[in-house]
Amino acid sequence: MATETNLVGILGDPKQLLLQLAELHHLSELLPLTVQRLAERSSVALARIWLIKPPEPGDCTRCRLVGECPNKQRCLHLVASAGHSLDPIQEPWGNLAGAFRRFPIGVRKVGLIASTGKSLEVASVENDSSWVAEPQWIRQEEVASFVGHPLKFRGEVLGVLAIFSRAKPGSNCFEWLRMVADHLAAAIANARAMDEIESLKRRLEQENEYLREEVQQSTALGDLLGQSPALQAVARQIELVAPTDSAVLILGESGTGKEVVAREIHRHSRRSDRPLIKVNCAAIPRELYESEFFGHVKGSFTGALRDRLGRFELADKGTLFLDEIGEIPLDLQSKLLRVLQEGELERIGEERTRRVDVRIIAATNRNLKSEAEAGRFRQDLYYRLSVFPMDLPPLRKRTEDIPLLAEHFLARYARQLGRKLPRLTLSNVQDLQRYDWPGNVRELQHVLERACIIATDGRLKFDLASSSSKKTEAKAIESTSERIFTESEFRVLEADNIRAALAASRGKIYGDDGAATKLEMKPTTLSSRIKALGIR
Repeated sequence: MATETNLVGILGDPKQLLLQLAELHHLSELLPLTVQRLAERSSVALARIWLIKPPEPGDCTRCRLVGECPNKQRCLHLVASAGHSLDPIQEPWGNLAGAFRRFPIGVRKVGLIASTGKSLEVASVENDSSWVAEPQWIRQEEVASFVGHPLKFRGEVLGVLAIFSRAKPGSNCFEWLRMVADHLAAAIANARAMDEIESLKRRLEQENEYLREEVQQSTALGDLLGQSPALQAVARQIELVAPTDSAVLILGESGTGKEVVAREIHRHSRRSDRPLIKVNCAAIPRELYESEFFGHVKGSFTGALRDRLGRFELADKGTLFLDEIGEIPLDLQSKLLRVLQEGELERIGEERTRRVDVRIIAATNRNLKSEAEAGRFRQDLYYRLSVFPMDLPPLRKRTEDIPLLAEHFLARYARQLGRKLPRLTLSNVQDLQRYDWPGNVRELQHVLERACIIATDGRLKFDLASSSSKKTEAKAIESTSERIFTESEFRVLEADNIRAALAASRGKIYGDDGAATKLEMKPTTLSSRIKALGIR
């Protein structure tokens, strides 16, 4: 064993190994194959690879070298091991959980190779045994030489390759091992890059799937969710006006989905391949209206550091959605009217007239006709905008759509929160449908999002009881203010009210969705009332 052995006798065919390293693209295949090929001859006692990584939880407490570790943020982790023991009862050396599974960087021979980035080549253990950690093992396995190479790629040390040989290799063997180490480092870097690319690809696929789910058409109405007659009428209006270039004025309470309707009109129009530019007229400072709509040239006013396109030019050949159109100051409405009538504009600080081809969709929660009659909005601009007016129904007038909307929003929020989809019960739906929804769909979204956040046990709870009860009390007071009930009439009313609560709770008295909760009384009190009134 002590005589010098030729290269083939120690490592087999290193050229074949280099070719195989170039073909593998995953660390799970690359690292085991490398040590197995290096240790396939009996002249190699042990081949191992350590890679630099952050320690895993509990690693430091189990490490035998923790007292010598200068930095507990990164260390060498044993990731591949192979070899042949001369002791027939010795356990295979492919075990990665041995005494030297971790090395602090800069500690012992392996850690020193990683910290310095320099190779350690010991041709004869007999002449240099200062690096030996376990002399008994060296003698027992007849180890004659050792080589350790840093795995460096583009100046960064990725890990260490170490080989314990029972032969004394010649200089050409060390050269081949340095070449193997260089190719292995490049292969490791490429494998890591490939793993990261595949991870990013999977993440991108998941994000794309999420986006596809978001834009998936739940009904024939696109983003308009619902099947109520009121919403079907809106859909028919969209189908009629979308193919034209006529101006559309969308009217409705706040939160009814005016922007969604504008988006659907644009999506079904001939301009759908061009942009839909949205402007919230209520959010623009008065002094910036002209610049926002028509643009400006560099130096036209303080702060104009470069030329800027206005929203009309950005929407050229497309659609411009003017939300809260009623908030535009009266003295600026004439300039907007000129662009709508002539299709021409001038940037601030420029005398050149530019032509634009823009379709206008406007929206407001005001009664724009009354505003125009009162002189707070230009009548000629109103007539120009309201070629095709659309009145969106509030949510309280299409309660049939609430279950579908609730399911849609709950699924979205559960996915965003990373939680299991909470169950929407019949009682939940009835609670939602009884509420008046002054904030319409926007308020419904916020209520459902809040309910999804607090539904840690999978049960939905809506903060609507106080609002609903106040409305019910107000209606009751209003309807009975001129009527005085007798005792027997009042008992009939009370019994009917309890029966309605029991029906809504499917006969259940106790619990958050029970009749007692809906009536805001104790369950024991309700049970007594039921018995006293003879309610079954």
